[in-house]
Amino acid sequence: MISQSLRARTYLFIAFIVILNPLGNTLLRAGMNRAGAPSHWTPEALALFFWKAFQSGAVWLGITLLILFFICYMLVLSWADYSYVLPASAASYVVVALLGSTVLGEHVPLRRWVGIGFICAGAVLVGRTFPATGREN
Repeated sequence: MISQSLRARTYLFIAFIVILNPLGNTLLRAGMNRAGAPSHWTPEALALFFWKAFQSGAVWLGITLLILFFICYMLVLSWADYSYVLPASAASYVVVALLGSTVLGEHVPLRRWVGIGFICAGAVLVGRTFPATGREN
């Protein structure tokens, strides 16, 4: 049945989106932490900053994962409604907070966790609707 196939495919690609985006951004952040901030905003200082940043394996792996995220995002948007995809992919906020807390050592306050919970509750409501409306897939 087409509708079950569409729903399964959409869930799979949203799962990829939910994992790839936060993981790519976490690796990018970790690599940028090692590279440090630019000392000045002169062309020479910025060139040195980017030179150090692009020598990091974490930065390159993060960029690769973000490219994969973008490909998955483009694909899912080709068959599912944007009004479905964006809220459904909001589950990535949980992954972002978990990675920020565990991998990057950031403190995630309770108020932020509660906000993430509200966002995820909305994502669950959106996820219970059909991914595409108004056209056959």
